[in-house]
Amino acid sequence: MNTDIVAGNWKQFKGKIVEQWGRLTDDDLDIAAGRREQIAGKLQERYGIAEDEAERQIKDFEDRYKDRVFR
Repeated sequence: MNTDIVAGNWKQFKGKIVEQWGRLTDDDLDIAAGRREQIAGKLQERYGIAEDEAERQIKDFEDRYKDRVFR
C-alpha cells in the first residue's frame, strides 16, 4: 500500500475502515493516521487476532477498495 496515497485520501479511507472494523475507535484511527502497521496492531488488540490474520484482513480490504480509495 502506498502510504502517500492513503494519507491523501485518509478521510475516505477512515470511513471504510470503520465500516469494516467497527470496534476501532476514532482515537485508534487518529493514532494510526494511515500507517498500516499501526492499523494492524489495533486490529490485533481490538479483535484478539494474530498478526498474520490482521495483515491478511488488511490486504483483503485494500484489494476490495483499491479502485475507490487508493486512486
